[in-house]
Amino acid sequence: MSQPDRTDIDRVQRLIGQRYKLSWIIGRGGMSTVWLALDSRDEHDVAIKVLKPEYTDSPEFRSRFRNEAETSEKFRSDNVVETYDYAEVEDPDSGTTFCFMVMEYVQGESLSDVLSRERMLPARLALDVMAQVALGLSTIHQHHLIHRDIKPANIMLTNTGQVKVMDFGIARALDDSTSAMTQTSAVIGTAQYLSPEQARGKNADARSDVYALGCVLYEALTGQTPFEGETPFAVAYQHVQEEPTPPSELIADP
Repeated sequence: MSQPDRTDIDRVQRLIGQRYKLSWIIGRGGMSTVWLALDSRDEHDVAIKVLKPEYTDSPEFRSRFRNEAETSEKFRSDNVVETYDYAEVEDPDSGTTFCFMVMEYVQGESLSDVLSRERMLPARLALDVMAQVALGLSTIHQHHLIHRDIKPANIMLTNTGQVKVMDFGIARALDDSTSAMTQTSAVIGTAQYLSPEQARGKNADARSDVYALGCVLYEALTGQTPFEGETPFAVAYQHVQEEPTPPSELIADP
């Protein structure tokens, strides 16, 4: 993974303050960049997630980023990535808002990366991973929240065998579980793991996360998602109208 030049490192270090000492970039996503850093107060490693500069002028993206931090700060679970802090500061050089959150540093890789390399998991391992995700979801649901974006990229497998749920950017309270389909038929979340009620434009609840987890299990066992299509809308439609190919037809007998 390419690393930023010294100027960029110095800029981010200046904006996050002196408590956290940056090391290097450990991840890049669509909206953010994740740095490994040392918390000099407690002398332990943390992950610092920074909203990319091209999104800082957008109230929508800042709100989603802030929602992720505020939502995940509520959880204390062995199976949910913990968030310690969140801040927004003005960048005096650009005049924009610099947004970052300080999170638990998880040594491992995402289930998405594992499946990209291995294609599928042995049944026993797949079931263990899903059981741990289910425990994380149980904690989330006990707080009257739904994740709404359970997928392999948001499931971390640690080096010690622990599994953690992360990325609460589109999580919502159960009494504010707005539809995953916009009026323009754009999909909020990831269509391959979208529950039928969300695809129909109805509100989600805890069962929507369970359905998404079932789709992840299907992929982990078979090496493919239940439905594929040329557009997210086409995939969402299949969740409503079609039945997936039974896994027994895709995998050999154990």
